[in-house]
This record gives sequence, structure tokens and C-alpha cells, in this order.
Amino acid sequence: MRILLGVSGGLDSSYSAEILKAEGYTVEGAVLKMHGFTDIDGARKASEKAGIKLHIIDCSAVFEEKVVSYFINEYSSGRTPNPCTVCNRSVKIEELIKYAESNGFDLVATGHYARTGEEKGRYFIADGADTKKNQSYMLWKLTQEQIKKLVFPLGDRIKEDVRNKAGKLGIESAGKSESQDICFLPNGGYAQFVKSRLGAFPEGDFIDVNGKILGRHKGIINYTVGQRKGLGIALGERMFVSNIDSENNTVTLKNACANGFVSAELTDMNYQLMEKKDGRYEVDVKIRYTAVPVPSVLTISGEKSRLDFNAPVKAVTPGQSAVMYRDGRILCGGVINKAFEN
Repeated sequence: MRILLGVSGGLDSSYSAEILKAEGYTVEGAVLKMHGFTDIDGARKASEKAGIKLHIIDCSAVFEEKVVSYFINEYSSGRTPNPCTVCNRSVKIEELIKYAESNGFDLVATGHYARTGEEKGRYFIADGADTKKNQSYMLWKLTQEQIKKLVFPLGDRIKEDVRNKAGKLGIESAGKSESQDICFLPNGGYAQFVKSRLGAFPEGDFIDVNGKILGRHKGIINYTVGQRKGLGIALGERMFVSNIDSENNTVTLKNACANGFVSAELTDMNYQLMEKKDGRYEVDVKIRYTAVPVPSVLTISGEKSRLDFNAPVKAVTPGQSAVMYRDGRILCGGVINKAFEN
């Protein structure tokens, strides 16, 4: 069986190639050229080391359209985007599958630390075995047809074990540290990137929850909901950004000791194990990649979806993803549109 493996030149894809070969697959690699920081040479060296053929897929145009434009639009609107969730569905997995289907491959593999499953005809992403590295959250947007085609060789493995075994095989990337930055902004600086595309953002008012002016902000692009540090204003108490209003150019600050949010409105829902059906469902929800799942109730009514947390939750941020789980399996997910304190 032929399998096309997404290759980055890093540890995870390099070791995935070894696993797949050992399992009897005929493996070929593919590196997705998405932007100027794509490590084509690293992918080529890793493929040569693994003894597999490498295909280069230029998807820079679709990456600009689907990911970069989304990223800029969300930040400039006062929301905090999840570019990896969009990229995984609309670029990485989508482009790999399209290429695989056009070139006679049976399946597609990537080095994600997650698992796939099927139950009663529904395909879903599930948590990986490594709780510290688990990447299921970033894959909530994947469709039924995409999941059906996917293999995750590292889903049942622990990252440190992978690193140790890769080192013994002489895989060069085994000793390298991993970047936590956004791939097309390896040096950080999202605000400067957005300003380089759209120009400067005007100053405006910091306000409190009652609309009282507290001071001046330096442009909404420099702030995100939940931010506590670097606000540039001294008010004699710890404050955080609770809302960004791009239309009125205001940033709302609130006392950092506030109780938190009790519910959220969701948009752009995607269903995996769970089929779309009106009703109330008990779920465990993650509102950030590193967050601990919290018990909640998801209410679906037509095109409207609402989360009610069993206990108040901090930093529920518009633009971020809310991913609903049961027993470590993704039921569905959505984008946080609004958060409510009561």
C-alpha cells in the first residue's frame, strides 16, 4: 500500500517515515512549500536519510488565501485567530490528500501526535497517547473524508521515546529543539506583520466595562483578549483586556480578579464523532491548545450553538477554538464568537 507522508525535515516526520516503512508501507514524502520559511532543504535531507522519494508541492497561493488572509482579518478585527486549525484543514491535509489522490497513493500520513477513529460510520480525531504533546485540538476542523484518509504513526507514542529512538537511528533532528512560533512568523511579531500589510492602526481609548475612558491605547492590533502584561497603562490595580471593539476602536479593561466567563456563542461548527442535531449535550471542552478540558453543556439549535460552562472560565477569547470532547474523542468544534460573564 502506497502512503504519502508530509515531510518537514523535523524529528516527527522523520521518525514517522521509519515507522511506516517498518509496517510495510511503500512510503514517499511530500513537503508543502507554503511560504518563504519552508525548509525545503531540510525536508530533502530528511527524505534522503530515510531513503524515500520526495515530492515538492507548491501551495503558497492557497496558504496566502486561506491562512494569511484569515490571520490578518481576524487580528485587525480585534479577534485572536487559530491559524494552525485553518491550515491543517484547508492547506496541509487538503493539499496532501489532493496530491495523493492524483498520484495513486492510498493514504496520507503526518507526524501529528493524535489518533483517528471510526464509530458507526463517523470518523473522528482522538487524543494522542502523549498528554504533553497531544495535538488533537489543532485538528478539530478536519472533515469526515479527510480523517478517513489519514494515518498518524506517532499517535500511540510518547515524544521523548520518539526522540531517544530517533537519536539511536542517527536522525539528525532528534537533538534539535522545536519552535513554538507561527510557521510564517518564526521570529514572532504578529502585530508588526499585520501592520506591514495594512498600515498603522490609530490610537484609541481604553475604557472600563461601563464605558468610562481610562486612557489611550496604541492601536487595537497591539492587544489580545485576556492580555495582562504590556498594556502601557497604570491604574493602581491588575487589569486585563476583556474586549476589543474594532468598530469603535476601543479596548475594554477589567479587574484581573474578575470571576470569569460562564458561556460562549460559537460559529463555524464542524462535526466529527457527533452528527449535527439539535439538543443539549454534556461535553468536555478545551478553549485553548494547552487548556485542561472543562465540563460544559453544548446547546445546538439550528445554526446557533452555545456553550455553558459548569464553572466560570478565564480568558474565553473570540476567534479562538472551542473543541468538544467525550472520553478523549472529538465530538465537534467551533469558533468562539462572543463570551458572556452572566
